[in-house]
Parts: sequence; structure tokens; C-alpha cells
Amino acid sequence: QVQLVESGGGSVQAGGSLRLSCAVSGYTYTHSLRLCVGWFRQAPGKEREGVAVIDDLGYTNHADSLKGRFTISRGNAKDIQYLEMNNLKPEDTAMYYCAAVVPCSIRSLSSSYYNYWGQGTQVTVSS
Repeated sequence: QVQLVESGGGSVQAGGSLRLSCAVSGYTYTHSLRLCVGWFRQAPGKEREGVAVIDDLGYTNHADSLKGRFTISRGNAKDIQYLEMNNLKPEDTAMYYCAAVVPCSIRSLSSSYYNYWGQGTQVTVSS
């Protein structure tokens, strides 16, 4: 059972930066059971939106609208993923979720593709 724990959310002024972390446990890499980890966000009254995803080989996919400001990466131990968020805007305010899918065959930004979810961490950007 894959478990995910997010951290790093908080309040920041517009133009600031935050780095979110997602600690992954309960998974052991095998070639036939690939893992992808994605970041999603959901603002009040809006649908959940895919932000970025990384697979266990380190390949990434970012939402076009967030490229250049948001970057997904992982630690050397591969059991922690990061979402670096720069030049934050008030419209980035949302609950941010880490999600995982096993087995993974595509780096999808669709939330329906993922079968494990963390509890989320709140990001609030003030103007």
C-alpha cells in the first residue's frame, strides 16, 4: 500500500516561493510496476487540476499553464518528490495534493488516473 504525506504548504505574498514535499512509502521499484507521482491542486469551487508529474526514471510532465513557474523534482533517495513554486500568484491559492499511481504507463495530469492520494497541504497566496 503506497502512502503519501505532503508538507511545505503555507501562506506567502504574491511573487514569493514555496517548496512542497511529498514523502512516498510502501513502494519498491520493479520494472513491471512502475510508479508515477503527481501534484494536483484544487481551489474552492473548482475542479482538481493537474500540476506536474514525475516517473521513477525522473521524466516529468508539467501543465502548460504553469511551466516556468512550477517544477517537479525528486530527492536522491527517490522516495521524496518536490514541487518548487516560484513567482506565486493569488490564483495559485489552493489545496495541493500529492498522488501516486502503480503501475504507471503514462505521465498523466488527469486525477482519475491516480489510485493513491495524500491528505493535501494548503497554499495561500496574498496580493
